[in-house]
Parts: sequence; C-alpha cells; structure tokens
Amino acid sequence: MADLRTIIIDGKEVEVDPALTLIQACEQAGVEIPRFCYHERLSIAGNCRMCLVEVVGGPPKPAASCAMQVRDMRPGKNGEPPEIKTNSPMVKKAREGVMEFLLINHPLDCPICDQGGECDLQDQAMAYGVDFSRYREPKRAAEELNLGPLVETHMTRCISCTRCVRFTTEVAGITQMGQTGRGEDSEITSYLNQTLDSNLQGNIIDLCPVGALVSKPYAFTARPWELTKTETIDVMDALGSNIRVDTKGREVMRVLPRNHDGVNEEWLSDKSRFIWDGLRRQRLDKPYIRENGKLRPATWPEALSAAATAMKGKKVVGLVGDLAPTEAAYSLKQLVEGLGGVVECRTDGAKLPAGNRSGYVGTAAIEDIDAAEMILLIGTNPRDEAPVLNARIRKAWLRGAQVGLIGAATDLTYDYDHVGADRAALVDLAGAEVTEDTKAKNTLVIVGQGALTEADGAAVLGQVMKLVEASNSKLLVLHTAAGRVGAMDVGATTDGGIAALEGAEVVYNLGADEVEIAPGAFVIYQGSHGDRGAHRADVILPGAAYTEENGLFVNTEGRPQLALRAGFAPGEAKENWAILRALSAELDATQPWNSLAELRRAMIGAHPHLAKLDTVPENAWTPVEFAAPAKADFRNAHRDFYLTNPIARASQLMGELARMAAERAAQPLAAE
Repeated sequence: MADLRTIIIDGKEVEVDPALTLIQACEQAGVEIPRFCYHERLSIAGNCRMCLVEVVGGPPKPAASCAMQVRDMRPGKNGEPPEIKTNSPMVKKAREGVMEFLLINHPLDCPICDQGGECDLQDQAMAYGVDFSRYREPKRAAEELNLGPLVETHMTRCISCTRCVRFTTEVAGITQMGQTGRGEDSEITSYLNQTLDSNLQGNIIDLCPVGALVSKPYAFTARPWELTKTETIDVMDALGSNIRVDTKGREVMRVLPRNHDGVNEEWLSDKSRFIWDGLRRQRLDKPYIRENGKLRPATWPEALSAAATAMKGKKVVGLVGDLAPTEAAYSLKQLVEGLGGVVECRTDGAKLPAGNRSGYVGTAAIEDIDAAEMILLIGTNPRDEAPVLNARIRKAWLRGAQVGLIGAATDLTYDYDHVGADRAALVDLAGAEVTEDTKAKNTLVIVGQGALTEADGAAVLGQVMKLVEASNSKLLVLHTAAGRVGAMDVGATTDGGIAALEGAEVVYNLGADEVEIAPGAFVIYQGSHGDRGAHRADVILPGAAYTEENGLFVNTEGRPQLALRAGFAPGEAKENWAILRALSAELDATQPWNSLAELRRAMIGAHPHLAKLDTVPENAWTPVEFAAPAKADFRNAHRDFYLTNPIARASQLMGELARMAAERAAQPLAAE
C-alpha cells in the first residue's frame, strides 16, 4: 500500500492514501459530501459540481472534490498538512448556487414522480438548497425516449449527471446512449432512437439520482414508505445476487439489488429485477389429483394420502428442480432414500462429479475475476447465463485482462480471442506445452453448463481440469440453476444421473419443469407454478416460490447464503420442507424435525460447511479422469435467456423481452 498522507478535514487530522480523491478521503473520515454525478463504480465526470469543497491555500474558489486527488493538495505556508473545509461559508454558498441552477428547469413533479421519497435531488435540495428561486423564466421541456419495456423516461427532469451514459458504456458494454447538443440544447438521448439491448439496463433506474429514469412495470403502483422491505437472495441465475424484495400486502411490487462486493457488487440482471409479475400468474394455490385423465381440486389430506399410497412399495425416483432450496433437497433425499429410492438434481444431464466439490464448483471465487490477468471461457455465454458476472469479466478486460473463448462466438461486450468452437480446440489447448510465463500469470478458467450437459460432459470436464492443472490456474464452474450446488452438496445425486428415471414407477418431482417424464410412471409434482411439471402430474402439491419461504441457497462459487421470506404463498400452498414433512408422516416414516430450524440443524450436522454463511470454502483439488471427448462444437446452456424457469415463463414482461430479443437476432444485416 502507498505511504499514507496526513490531511486536515474540517479541523480534524486524518491519514489517507494519496491516490484517493477528496470525496473518498472525506467519506473515510465520516464527512458526508453531496453528489449527483459521482459514483464509486463509474468513471469520474465532474459535471454536477454539487461536491464542491474549499481547499485552504488553493485557488480562491471551491474545488470539485470528486475530480481532485489528495496528492494534488499543497501543504500550508509553514508546512502544515493540506486542509479541506466542507462546511465553510464559501462551500455553503457554492452548494446553494449549484442547487439553484439544477432546479432552473426541473419540474415540480414530486407528487406524481415515482422517485418521490427516495430521490437524491429531493434530499439534497432540503439539506443543501435554499427555499426560494430567483428564476422566473419558463422551464425547458424535453422529449421522452423509448428505451424499451423496462425503463420509462421523463427527460424534462434530467439534470445531465450522465450516470446512465457511463453505466451503459462502461459496465453494460453497449453504445446506445449518449449526450448530444451543447449548453441549453444538451440532452441525454439514445442514438437513432434505439431501445437498449442489454440484460443489465434496469440498473440505470437505481443510478438515476432524479426521476428521469424510472421502472416502467412499477410505475404509479406504490410509494416507498408503503412497502415492506426484505433482504434476500435471487434465484434467477446461479450467481446468488443479493436482493431486496419490496412487498405491499401479499404482493411483490419490485426487486432491487443490495451491495455485496464478493458477488454482484451493486448490479442486478433485468431478469432478476423484473421477474416479479411471474410470481402472481399461473400459480398453484390448491392441491390437485388426476382422476379419469383430468385434474380435480382436492384437500391436503386427500392429496397427501394419494401421494403416499402411490409411493409405498414402489421404485421411487426424486427429482430436485433448479429453484429448490437446499433444505427441501435434503428433506426429499432423506424421504426417498428411506423408501429405497434415489434422488437426482442434475436434471439437465450435466456430468458433474458427485462428491467432488472441485469438479462441480471449482476452486475460484467470483472476486478472483477482478485480479485475473487471463480468463478462459469454455462452453459458456456469460452475457446470458450470468449477466452480472459478465460485467465483472468486462471490468477485468478493461483493466487489461486477456479473455479467450472456446465455444460459440457471440457478442460478450468485450474483445476476446476465439480459440475455437469445438472440443478439439480444448483438447489441443489442454495438451499444449505451457510456458513458465503463462504459469506465472493469474489465470482463471470458467466452464459453463453447455460444455457439461452433453453425453461426453465428463470427458470435457476431465480435459478442463487437465488444462487448469497444467497452467496453474483456478477453475470456476458457472452454473445456471440456483439450487444445483446446494443439492449437490447434500448428495442429491445418483449413479448414472438422469438415466435413473428409466424404469421408475413413481417420480417425485420437486419443481423440475425442464424434464420430459416418459408415460407410465406415476408423477407427484410439488411446485409453485402450473408449468410443464404440473401438466404431467397425477398429484399436485402446491409449494412456495423463492420469495415466500426461508431457504438456503449455495451459489456457483460454493457460497451458502440465506434467502428470507418476503411474503406468503397464495391460497393453500405451503412451504416446501413442510409438505415433505407432512408426507413423511403419511408414509409412516416421520422425519425427525418439526421446524425449519431443526431441519437445518440436521442438514448442517451432515454437511458442516453449509453453516459457514457468506463464505467461500476452499475445495480440495481432485482431478477427474480425462478421456477423449466427442468431435462436436460446444453449445451454450440457454436457448432463451428470458424463459428458463416456470416463474419466467409465467411473466408477461419476460415473454415480451424474449420476443424482442428474437426479433433483434433475426434482423437481416446490410451487406458492407
């Protein structure tokens, strides 16, 4: 770390890193500086001037604290440490003047503005502004933009902080937004009236410090003080993004990101943010039993009795779905194996090695991407499979990391070396001589589920682990299912994987909606939505969705995190663990717990690492045997990013986004 430098902030001496800007130094000292354009994860623009401070001994005018570094400050006449004042009369007058300028054209929309109650401009006008205006001229108006179905614009409110432009350009890696014109005619716009083509565009709603960019689906539905806020975990991809779910009564009104530097920083993918309308539609709210080919509503005792009767004395296979919490997977495993059956969570056929955590999780943490000098992507499109992780790879690339890709070429928002599209490219790379220079570099290999779900997935993983070992790299297995790692951790696997379905007399389907179950087997479906799994079921047991029960989820890097209940399941639907506990009593094999806490205690007793919440355990390196994989190109795991699970398929908004994405992909390109 650089030598610290002593400076004086408001009469108090503090030691700070000279590379910090004045606004960062003040933050470290606990002094609040107002700002609109400055954001710690974006480049410095220095254009709102709200963060002005007085630098003693400097020019006789205030300085923008976001654009000046501590190392640029001069000591006093007699060698005293440099001094900043953040509350002097000069600063107070400057801030009042800046606020007055910002409000010249800003409309008095607070009563109808969706940002009201959580608006930086409101808060700072109260704290640092004045209670009058000297301007009597008419206010300027601006045309609204059409950015697509997610972000609604009110550009008359815009204060030109350019946060949205910097985010879309730097983090999301798209070039559709910018600022045109000069002076009074300057405005933020999208070039050629394009809609935004990014899976991260919703983040500009959070970044906008005024009400110029607001959420289109959430518009005019609730005020922030009416909402109950619950901090929980997202399950739309396997990243385990930290989120806040805001509910009004029993309904989820919106989903916002929480800051977690080790996982999602403070970004969130659009699918995670806007999925909530899918939580209201096509819900299973009462049990059903199929009679004479048709499903009829039933009571809980009827449904549980029918399920138990079907399971007794039969060959039972349990399937763990992609969104199932770890406790439910553990409970199902205990129940089904107690009946002599088997349980499988790798429903997409992924050849993940059971019991070998270095093979199904890897040895890297998501944070390792930041320091990586070389990143190799194998059989994955992180822009679709984990958009927030992709933004992190882009950040590493901007800092100078080299990125390579073995798999289908696509736009990842950054430049990469396309090593090849097929398995031969991987075999050649794994067998190539590795130089000492390459071994010395900080290298990260990310392998996607597209590479592991084919018949030769085990051979592909063997080659990947051979490559990782030879090049002294770290491995990250990028999952697409939020519940998969937790289910693997509790051993919800069987020899032969999904082939265990063959010959099953009874299939207990715990929310696995992407699986075709052949005719003949009796199917018990436990889940939240009337999707493919419920259509095939003989008995339906309605369960809770991820916002409606407490649960443990382990993310793609192996970090256990707790999801908390934000609302209650509709109708007669129950929590997943409770349904399995009730069914075990019907089967005369009562599970030894009566609460979620007792179930967790039993699960952690069997798998102690699950107790270490929010830490990434180190995994012992256990390479798998490497065979020659088939001769074929890699395919990516997702065919449609927006429609990968039952909640997404129930969402009208996700359907519209999927249609727009398909139209964009089908657009013919002009000949050059």
